[in-house]
Amino acid sequence: MIQIILTFIRVLQYAVNILFAHRILLFVIGLFTTRRFPTAKKQHRYAILIAARNEEAVIGQLMESILAQDYPRELVSIFVVADQCTDRTAEIARNYGAVCYEHIHAEHRTKGYALEYLVDCINRDFGIETYEGYLVFDADNLLKRDYLSRMNEAFDAGEKIITSYRNTKNLCDNCISASYAIHWMRTIRTEHRARSVLRLATRIQGTGFLMAAELLKNGWHYTSLTEDRAFSADAVVGGYRISYQDAAVFYDEQPVSLRIAMRQRIRWAKGHLQALRESGGKLFLGIFRYIGRSRGIRCWDMFSIIFPRGLFTVFFRWSAFLLSLLSLLTAPNGATAIPSLIGNLLFALMSSMGGSVLIAAYTLFMEQRHLPRMPLYKFIWYCLTFPMFDVMGRISMIIALF
Repeated sequence: MIQIILTFIRVLQYAVNILFAHRILLFVIGLFTTRRFPTAKKQHRYAILIAARNEEAVIGQLMESILAQDYPRELVSIFVVADQCTDRTAEIARNYGAVCYEHIHAEHRTKGYALEYLVDCINRDFGIETYEGYLVFDADNLLKRDYLSRMNEAFDAGEKIITSYRNTKNLCDNCISASYAIHWMRTIRTEHRARSVLRLATRIQGTGFLMAAELLKNGWHYTSLTEDRAFSADAVVGGYRISYQDAAVFYDEQPVSLRIAMRQRIRWAKGHLQALRESGGKLFLGIFRYIGRSRGIRCWDMFSIIFPRGLFTVFFRWSAFLLSLLSLLTAPNGATAIPSLIGNLLFALMSSMGGSVLIAAYTLFMEQRHLPRMPLYKFIWYCLTFPMFDVMGRISMIIALF
């Protein structure tokens, strides 16, 4: 019976590996190239959406970086929703010329609800069609001076949803902020670059993205803990692709506290499972409904994004280990093979962590043009401690599951 269960687990593992097999191709392509966009023929009209909760300390810096853009000021409007704020966020936003709405709701407390309210207000007071595209930022972001011009190139090329290069304001604060920074750059290197070249749909990641007005014609209704994943999945089901503009750089602030980081990771994990429940079925059916077409391939690829691979990796590894251990304990002379079994498990765990270290080293080395100069000992330390980011992710997913 144990052998039958082990065989079943291995078959499931092979199926999951097949789902992710194309990631090897994405990684290889991302080593060498990303999509480049030609100079735009037209400068389009944009609205910038910012959801802010008690962000009086940083929202002024974001406003200044927007006002300093090399893009025509008359083509850009800034909208802020001061969500559940008890500080001067709204006042500061208005002082910089933003249109600011204040949102107070005891139950609707996620960023998704704040954006939903903001989009409804814009539609009521201005009309969604007034703007051709909408950019979404967090209040602690900063934009490189040519950010809007570079995003406009991708939009003018016909892309409807575009994400951008997520850099970090505080990479060198400690190993926690560094692990986040490496994670965002790893996503760029192993996912965004190749998907953009292949005209697949990469994922947006909460902030620093642009969408065409047509995507908001019925409002914004993604209110889960990770509204970005649900939006990405539904966009793909609806026939859209999500491109990436490597030349558009913005800066984000990362956590430096383990407690805050863990709380955020658990929230991400809960939202990840919500996105799988809400959109996984639609994507899975889309694979077969559009089989042999680019839309079906994008559904398959996006399904692999929202699929909680880390959770299944933990399940496969530990269930196989425990079942094998039980099998050995009940077999004649099986106890002699237990040290070898434990050794194999430890080797698998160490190999996984070693792979994360190598990916971190590769990412930091390849993206050094975007990073502050750091001494060699910090480079080594950040690479060695990066595996904890993935370990935290797996622990968070198990907590979220229960």
